Amino acid sequence: MGIFNIFSKRNKENQQAIFKHDELPHTLRVQIIHILRDAIGKYANGAYYQNEASNETWDFIHKVLCKEYGVFSLSTKGHNSRDYCFNFLLDEDSVERVLDIIEISFRVIDIVVRDDHRNWVNKEIIQSPEDAIEELNKRFQEHGLGYQYINQNIVRVDSEYIYHEAVEPAVNLLFGEGFEGASEEFMKAHQHFKKGNDKESVTEALKAFESTMKTIFIKKGWNLPSKQTASPLISGLFEKELIPSNLQTQLNSLKTTLEGLATIRNQNTGHGQGEKSVKIPRYLVAYALHLCATNIVFLIEAYKEKMK
Repeated sequence: MGIFNIFSKRNKENQQAIFKHDELPHTLRVQIIHILRDAIGKYANGAYYQNEASNETWDFIHKVLCKEYGVFSLSTKGHNSRDYCFNFLLDEDSVERVLDIIEISFRVIDIVVRDDHRNWVNKEIIQSPEDAIEELNKRFQEHGLGYQYINQNIVRVDSEYIYHEAVEPAVNLLFGEGFEGASEEFMKAHQHFKKGNDKESVTEALKAFESTMKTIFIKKGWNLPSKQTASPLISGLFEKELIPSNLQTQLNSLKTTLEGLATIRNQNTGHGQGEKSVKIPRYLVAYALHLCATNIVFLIEAYKEKMK
């Protein structure tokens, strides 16, 4: 049916100044259940009808999360795996765990349901994976929540502009240009950030940034620096004129900024901090992720331009 732009939504949009991350409203949970019902399909309780239903899909989602959480069932309410999943989504207090089931469910839609399109009619699937994912992301936005589903992961969003201009392009470029190692590290950084593992988030962001540069060296057939850390890799890319030489002066500040990303990791997540635990402010972690994304986009675009 799509999403209708009714007055209460438009009025609410004017009141949403920042993203929320610590709540998932009941209305949103119900909306997501509607999407899952339409995009995954029915659950048949009778054995005769199981071949024409999505029982295996729902059983898989339920089993994965039960195993991860060390429980036998996600809910005491219901009669089958789909019921348990829906009741868990409605009743669970932990935002992280609700995001878990949303992520797993949409990953299944994105991969399994997409490949099973010949059986959509029998399973009463009436919403395509593309439409389901698009609606989920729009529902997040409607409720002012700082999450988006992208490339099989739910990532945290702190700025709509930065997300669309830096994070999303970075993820898409890494997936599409053969930077698999950097892509995995970049997504790990966002997973850690979502769970509040700030140190691990910054470390993985740095790994992604360094892996992007190392991959460019390898793809270009250049000898890697003896020390494959951020600063020598950056210097090496300037020496190889990945960035046009006539822009060297204007982009000196870029090099300083890129090296500054390494400084965040070295000063805050390195060894030897002793008995005093170092707590990185959340705004600094977000800054590191956004800076990493911006520079990954810049470097891959520069690499692509050199390949023409």
